[in-house]
Amino acid sequence: MKTIKILTAVITVSLIVFNCSNNDDNLTIAPGPDFTGTYAQADQMGRPAVNTVFVSSASKDMFNVTIPSQQNAAFQSMFQTNLTSLSPAYANPEDTNALGLDAATFTGLLATDVLNVSLDGKTTFFDGTNVLTGRALADDVITVELLLIFGGEDFSENPTLSNDNVDANDKDFLTSFPYLASPW
Repeated sequence: MKTIKILTAVITVSLIVFNCSNNDDNLTIAPGPDFTGTYAQADQMGRPAVNTVFVSSASKDMFNVTIPSQQNAAFQSMFQTNLTSLSPAYANPEDTNALGLDAATFTGLLATDVLNVSLDGKTTFFDGTNVLTGRALADDVITVELLLIFGGEDFSENPTLSNDNVDANDKDFLTSFPYLASPW
């Protein structure tokens, strides 16, 4: 019986030693991403719904391939025309939104389709104080955009147009990476 135990131990140790090796010559390292080739920008969506609402159908492709630093000059007047035709909150030239921006200034901000990020403050789309300093997952971006477009100076104008009435996700966000809830 003692011999069988010793023999079993010897065989087990020899299998382990035989299968373990310090030979690193056969290591396969996965290649990094391949950045060769030609890439084309297909769409921009720094601020959700802005591109969808303010860029005319015939100009969508041009807007999507225009670099942000050139968008204001190329598209601000189209944005302003569309804003003033959509929103009664800008019926008069001196009308402003809750940020204190008139139609020309506000559409100049919107026409440059980038997501601003605050490096030294709170990151949020809008929390009552901080505006367009980034975007947290739980930010109600569409309602904020509706408020700024239709809500007037104090968000009281056009209340039926100023809220999408979707106040939460269907699932809670996770508290650790990747933060997004699992799909259904």
